[in-house]
Amino acid sequence: MNDKMSQKNSRPLSLRVPEPSGRPGDGPDFSHLVMDAPGAVERPEVGTTPYEMRDLAFRLIRVLDDDGQAVGPWNPRLDPETLRRGLKAMILTRAFDDRMHRAHRQGKTSFYMKCTGEEAIAVAQGMLLSREDMGFPTYRQQGLLIARGYPLVEMMNQIYSNAADPIKGRQLPIMYSAKDYGFFTISGNLGTQVPQAVGWAMASAYKGDDKIAISWIGDGATAEGDFHNALTFASVYRAPVILNIVNNQWAISSFQGIAGGLETTFASKAIGYGLPALRVDGNDFLAVWAATQWAEERARSNQGATVIELFTYRGAPHSTSDDPSRYRPGDEHEKWPLGDPLERLRQHLTVIGEWDDERHATALREAVEQVRAAGKESEAIGTLGQSRPSVKTMFEEVYATEDWRLIEQRREVGV
Repeated sequence: MNDKMSQKNSRPLSLRVPEPSGRPGDGPDFSHLVMDAPGAVERPEVGTTPYEMRDLAFRLIRVLDDDGQAVGPWNPRLDPETLRRGLKAMILTRAFDDRMHRAHRQGKTSFYMKCTGEEAIAVAQGMLLSREDMGFPTYRQQGLLIARGYPLVEMMNQIYSNAADPIKGRQLPIMYSAKDYGFFTISGNLGTQVPQAVGWAMASAYKGDDKIAISWIGDGATAEGDFHNALTFASVYRAPVILNIVNNQWAISSFQGIAGGLETTFASKAIGYGLPALRVDGNDFLAVWAATQWAEERARSNQGATVIELFTYRGAPHSTSDDPSRYRPGDEHEKWPLGDPLERLRQHLTVIGEWDDERHATALREAVEQVRAAGKESEAIGTLGQSRPSVKTMFEEVYATEDWRLIEQRREVGV
């Protein structure tokens, strides 16, 4: 017998299960994070090859420094009015979230998901891209609709599943759909929106159109096969699409290390597919804008897809069904080293003389009043169980030509 085959392993094997840096009762610990200083990361030309810029998958693009100044080559040099619109949209998004979360606690809806701490991502990208470009969001991009002026009443009607629900009861609450606002129906099966976005972008290119696609996925869903399949197609066919990975540190109750976040950055997953990758401070409105603008220009000039990891933190529970105090330190969000996106943009506008405490207080008050007014209008139609879409809508807009069985079922129901 071969001597090597007869030898036993002298050391027992052990399975490594990643653990976060803190659990309930522990103090927050972010000492393991390595982040570039604001303005330190170079900005490559849009035509740079993925191989030449692969180090950007491990850096962190930042524009706003601790004093609120915009520094470095990624500064998009936005005009003050654009910055004010961005801040007001983020304030409105947070006010909307707060009211809808309370509505759930009052039994007015069955489900809600907040985007606290992540507002800069959807708002900046929603403002930058055209409504004609198609977005394939997850459930934390409500800022995309709000930044584009989608009626808050319509969003609430969908959340309450009332008689005026624009989706007619065909989706879970918060899974909006608004084609005219570049907002594709949210997919509850996580990860599927990425191949959907890539396919849409491929079709646009195939038709010779000028529209691009953009998608969002969480850090946890990058472990899904759909994500990797999509990257293959995006690379091979140079699909004009922006693929966002929102790394908010927590996927439901499992931390980002379970999806591979301790081994490497999520942006670096693009390297193996020959795609350019950017890693961005997701709490920096200016950095998100600049990185998205870079990727947009690349897509529109037929140079294909870009993967962007947006480094942020989920401040609220995963959903109204979640209790984060059971799996992470209670004050971890307050200690997040990249701060609050609203406060950081507020500080920047103040520093450049385009904002002050009085204007901020006015913006907060107006946002709350706008959300309250929309709430009254929507709740007059009905909240959960008080009103619902007509039964006949079950038989409409499903088939181009009605099947005989559908006709029979409609007759049985009497509509």
